[in-house]
Amino acid sequence: MKVNLKSQVASSLLLLIMIVGLVNSCHAVALVEEDGKSLDLTVSIPTEGNSWVVDDTEKSKQIVKKGGIRNWSENETKIRTYFKTTKTGKLDVGIFVKATFGFSKIKVSCNGKTEIVQIESKTEGEIPIGIFEVKKAGYQWIEIQGVDKSGDFFPEISNILIGGEAAKEKVYFAREDFYWGRRGPSVHLNFQIPENSGDVLYFYNEITVPENNDVLGSYFMANGFGQGYFGMQVNSPTERRILFSVWSPFKTDNPGDIPEDQKIKMLKKGEGVHTGEFGNEGSGGQSYYKFLWKAGNTYKFLLKGKPTGNEETDFTAWFFAPEVNEWKLIASFRRPKTDTYLTRPHSFLENFHTETGNVTRKGLYSNQWIYTINSQWIELTKMKFTADATARKESRMDYSGGAENQVFFMKNCGFFNETTAIDSYFDRKASGIPPVINFEELP
Repeated sequence: MKVNLKSQVASSLLLLIMIVGLVNSCHAVALVEEDGKSLDLTVSIPTEGNSWVVDDTEKSKQIVKKGGIRNWSENETKIRTYFKTTKTGKLDVGIFVKATFGFSKIKVSCNGKTEIVQIESKTEGEIPIGIFEVKKAGYQWIEIQGVDKSGDFFPEISNILIGGEAAKEKVYFAREDFYWGRRGPSVHLNFQIPENSGDVLYFYNEITVPENNDVLGSYFMANGFGQGYFGMQVNSPTERRILFSVWSPFKTDNPGDIPEDQKIKMLKKGEGVHTGEFGNEGSGGQSYYKFLWKAGNTYKFLLKGKPTGNEETDFTAWFFAPEVNEWKLIASFRRPKTDTYLTRPHSFLENFHTETGNVTRKGLYSNQWIYTINSQWIELTKMKFTADATARKESRMDYSGGAENQVFFMKNCGFFNETTAIDSYFDRKASGIPPVINFEELP
């Protein structure tokens, strides 16, 4: 009897692949056969930290969960998983699935090419999809869409598997800390105070959010300082806030743990301003004013920090909207065990809504000034651009910042390809025209 050696080797290889796949579900298996071609599936991208439902934040919340893509039932739902390559060429693609009941058929697309694969009931493991092409290095996405199914849900997908020439060198994606990876990188402008300026009593800044950049979950922070932050947020489709917070000197994420003598005390607040405590990212006193600020308008922020002489410092924030045309008091807080004027003037841009981490936002930060205890306005025209741990460990590379004539800018999220070197310095053109503010008439 003749034995087909080639067929026997292929069968043995397939059996080995199935066994390895069942033993180790967290890693891709190389050399999976697809239509007679070997797929080199050596990079495993967790969908939990790198996937979003296209144009639907609510469905993203429902479908992309701990463990990956789950509870996915509607054919029209499109789910994209993002990663960044540094090379071009052939891209081998597969998926790691778990199908508990019923067959299903799904469509997988990348860079203009689509493959359709059928998944049988009670399937768990790696499934090869096909070979795609990366023609330009940078951020790529694999899109998955349902075609047909016999059960209630399409299969769970925990990982997108890639390999081949385009994945031979560095591939960027969130490998851990998926909450922060889905939020996207936070970026900062650290304004440089000229030497011998003297103590800073006031810090002034302006923000303009360009049209269509007022993305849900954005915090355009204008006036950061050594003990807190002050800026504007997009909290929901119908709510926006002007937020001012001061950290307690007592280090904790639970405001209930703060001793009475280290609590932030509210001295006064503006009409309609809510005040209370905050936690989770340090703790302290918080205030916010609900105001439907608009993209395209320029808003002004003024912050004061003055020691009381009794190991306490009072911090006060005012906001100016062109729609109202007058300064509004947000709040004044007293911070115990603190004896300082304003330090570390900075701004930042962050996304606090994980379901919009796939959408780009940009802020323009202009006309930064400080007013010293010597009654002198000093323009701040130099800054250092920095970013958070999500950017520094290269979970996300979609961040940038710099200067555009008289304006500094920051941009993040949405998987764009420009990346600004962290810890680089930029200068903007000086306006030479200080703000006109009568401090005695401020509310």
